[in-house]
Amino acid sequence: MIEQLIVLATSLIANTFSALAGGGAGLIQFPVLLFLGLPFSIALATHKIASVALGVGASMRYFREDFLQQKFALFMLLTGVPAVIFGSFTAIEIPDAIAKTALGFLTMSLGVYSVFQTQLGQTYTPKHQDKSGFIIGGLLLFLIGFLNGSLASGTGLFATILLVKWFGMDYKRAVAYTLVIVGLAWNGVGAITLALISEVKWAWIPVLLLGSFVGGYLGAHLAVLKGNLWIKRGYEIVTILVGLNLLR
Repeated sequence: MIEQLIVLATSLIANTFSALAGGGAGLIQFPVLLFLGLPFSIALATHKIASVALGVGASMRYFREDFLQQKFALFMLLTGVPAVIFGSFTAIEIPDAIAKTALGFLTMSLGVYSVFQTQLGQTYTPKHQDKSGFIIGGLLLFLIGFLNGSLASGTGLFATILLVKWFGMDYKRAVAYTLVIVGLAWNGVGAITLALISEVKWAWIPVLLLGSFVGGYLGAHLAVLKGNLWIKRGYEIVTILVGLNLLR
């Protein structure tokens, strides 16, 4: 019972902040699963399955708003889903310590960059909507999708900043796409793939799903209610804390 309560509380807190900031739930939730004794592969598969509920909860809130364009959502699906499957079956050759350090510095740098770019993501100014822009953006989304399939989490944060910086979205729209497409579709595909090739801690799935769903809806509601500046600050806090956590 104590373990279940710890897992529920962790899931609720992690996914609320993730839905507000546009990613990062797994870098809070995933280490707790490891701390509670799950082997890496089982913890990863269990987390991925639970993370789908974050996308469901957030989607239920964002579908009430007019943020998502079907063509762009389809573009993210087509570029990301194959990469997620590929990443799930591919072992990264870089040693874990080096990978964590590099990912920590990169994640933290995104937050620091956003802090100093005061107007970043505050207005919706679409750009790179031509053929070459979509090709480059698609390749970057493919890379993020590959990392999504092969790493525990954190890739939603990269997707969010890509949508803001490259495609000119404001934070509110970028987070909406991240939570619906990455959180629901990409993570759903990754969860199915990992469930087929790895074990899952099914006893913890119900409370993880509950925490992810409620946290996803609550975080998305706060994002819609508070607007771009709150989301920007949430993104900066989460990325910097996540980066520091990886560098420990």
